[in-house]
Amino acid sequence: MNNKRLVTAVAAGAVVVMGLSACGGNGTDGKNGGGGGTKTPAFNAALTETFNPSDKKGGIVKIANAGTWDSLDPGETYYGYSWNFLRLYGRSLLMFKPAPGGASNELVPDLAESLGTPSEGGKTWTYKLREGIKYEDGTPVTSKDVKHAVLRSTDKETFPNGPAYFEGYLNLPEGYKGPYKTKDMDTNSAIETPDDRTIVFHLKQAFGGFDYFAHLPQTVPVPEAKDTGAKYREHVISTGPYKFDKNEIDKQFNLVRNAEWKPESDPNRKALPDGYEVTMNVNADDIDNRVISGDIHIDITGTGVQPASLSRVLSDPAIKANADNPTIARLWYTSVNPTVAPLDNKECRKAVLYAVDRTGYQTAYGGSFSGGEIASTLMPSQIPGAEKFDLYPAGPDNKGDVAKAKEALTACGQPNGFETNIAYRSERPKEKAAAESMQQALARVGIKLTLRPFPQGDYFSQFAGNPPYVVANKLGLALNGWGADWNDGFGFLSQIVDSRVIRETGGSSNTSVRIPEVDKMLDEAIGETDTAKREKMWGAIDKRVMEEAVILPGVHSKSLILRGKGLTNVFVSDAYGMYDYLAMGLE
Repeated sequence: MNNKRLVTAVAAGAVVVMGLSACGGNGTDGKNGGGGGTKTPAFNAALTETFNPSDKKGGIVKIANAGTWDSLDPGETYYGYSWNFLRLYGRSLLMFKPAPGGASNELVPDLAESLGTPSEGGKTWTYKLREGIKYEDGTPVTSKDVKHAVLRSTDKETFPNGPAYFEGYLNLPEGYKGPYKTKDMDTNSAIETPDDRTIVFHLKQAFGGFDYFAHLPQTVPVPEAKDTGAKYREHVISTGPYKFDKNEIDKQFNLVRNAEWKPESDPNRKALPDGYEVTMNVNADDIDNRVISGDIHIDITGTGVQPASLSRVLSDPAIKANADNPTIARLWYTSVNPTVAPLDNKECRKAVLYAVDRTGYQTAYGGSFSGGEIASTLMPSQIPGAEKFDLYPAGPDNKGDVAKAKEALTACGQPNGFETNIAYRSERPKEKAAAESMQQALARVGIKLTLRPFPQGDYFSQFAGNPPYVVANKLGLALNGWGADWNDGFGFLSQIVDSRVIRETGGSSNTSVRIPEVDKMLDEAIGETDTAKREKMWGAIDKRVMEEAVILPGVHSKSLILRGKGLTNVFVSDAYGMYDYLAMGLE
């Protein structure tokens, strides 16, 4: 999710949140998915306008994933590609506009009739659902279903993946553990449903950006009568234009048209294809080759071609003409876990940051062209409040400062180095290459890294994001990546630096930042209504995290993504940092 704009002002006492301003790209109405457009293949043709615009319906879009989903359940998914894709089968209260470039950063109504109405200075937010929306089985969607969906998502034992905004900000009763464990507890202090089309959210404190919470997949309605808990991922009850036909978990699934979806109730979706075929656990290099050959249409993860395909794409004009090279508000980084000795000593963590070959890290992700810019901070330049600084200079050639690293090792009582493990997602060649680069660079100062690959689908819930597992298996380092949930300092930082989102049951995107002062700084920034002051506070939080050396920034991302043969209505969404999967059709 990515690129900047818009200011939402609210009543006194509520925070003012930066959204984004439509920088670049053509304004569109959501129904048509693109203002300008071209049918001529050209490099970056889909970057700021629609490539191959068409209203033709029909065909099956073929998709591959190098790994597996964390979950197809809207209540517990947190990969950007999943949020992008699930809009085909689920409707949240609000959504990002399906439009090219910066226009995609605008929030528009989806399940709701309009953006939220704040009251009590921004502590209460009210939404009214559109009329006539039904599930795939013909039963009507009600506000109670949205309430149930939000409340179930707060049960992080059942649903370890997914953001932790709602449990952190809703005025939930003390001791509430979700609708399964505390079914009879009164939750009207947090969410009220005065009628079947009205839902009212009550917060602990004013938050002017609550509309960003309302766009989260966790607001996709779930009928309580059909809720099967952790098994709901096996068949999500559709509210979108497509429904699940066949779903073999972690292998493949098909989407077909949902006859109960009505275009008149949905100004945002064109629903051009007849369906989608999705295959998982496909080798990442094979996916590139199959997109180029036309065997499949989409590499769903949207992170770009692998290093093995890069030279082929760039050297062949015909292939390059079907590629786009967006700059994304995303950071590829490594978590440095202070819960794993000897990295519980800050000087040992500093040794890691000094010793890393930053050029090697960048090369692992595809170099400056398709990997991105070497990072020394958390926030990319697109995020308002981002500052440039470098607390751990890597030498004039950016290949690491060996002398400084050895000084830090001596200071932490490990003059000869130490051993630890480094985790990465096994289906991602770029992460493996980055881990190998770090292994080689750190060996120069006596730090021995053992590579530990884990599956993408359970990476955060079971392994790198599971605190007990991290400690027991000495995962001192873990490859990670983050794109903003929305493009302001809060949307970028909160879920990766707030220690309160860390769950001992696993599933948090924050695996290494446990700094009480940072938690306090986040709360102060949320309450600051002066835009300039608040943005400055985000930069201060970034610096405070870096002072503790618990994150090694790697690359502020670019990617090289491919348009599959025969696709229509293709454009890059700044909001998701990849192609928008909602608008696509087939020739």
